[in-house]
Amino acid sequence: MADHEFDTRGFRDALGNFATGVTVITAKSEDGVLAGVTANSFNSVSLDPPLVLWSLDRGSPSLKILENASHFCVHILAEGQDDLCMKFAKSGDDKFNGVDFTEGLGGAPLFSGCLAYFECRNVVHHDGGDHVIIVGEVERFETADGDPLIFFRGKLGDLAPAQKAG
Repeated sequence: MADHEFDTRGFRDALGNFATGVTVITAKSEDGVLAGVTANSFNSVSLDPPLVLWSLDRGSPSLKILENASHFCVHILAEGQDDLCMKFAKSGDDKFNGVDFTEGLGGAPLFSGCLAYFECRNVVHHDGGDHVIIVGEVERFETADGDPLIFFRGKLGDLAPAQKAG
């Protein structure tokens, strides 16, 4: 064991140097309660079967619904969807107030205007320390043209103009 305390803040800052896309994950409980969270921990796992994963803090008020729902939807946010990102990054019961959506598999809310969405069957959960790693099997997906919303060093942004041209 190291003789010094681990620098958790420094570790988090170092991880912030890895630019990611931004997702909003949504689900609906069996009794009709909606849940949604912003996450940048999304990743592909397998093409056959088509699996994706993401993780959520064990302290999240939305965890129980997202873990127990039969399905969830991963939305890859597009440039200009900063407001949607911030709305679902905060705790609160009114996240879906004023947000247009349709119902997908298992009743999971589907948002329009995203670069892609993946409707997933909730398959398995793994221990990830202070997070739960949630794996889903993709049953349906859609994509659209556009540029991504990016998260880098704690800030939202988009692709640099030079990157868009090429």
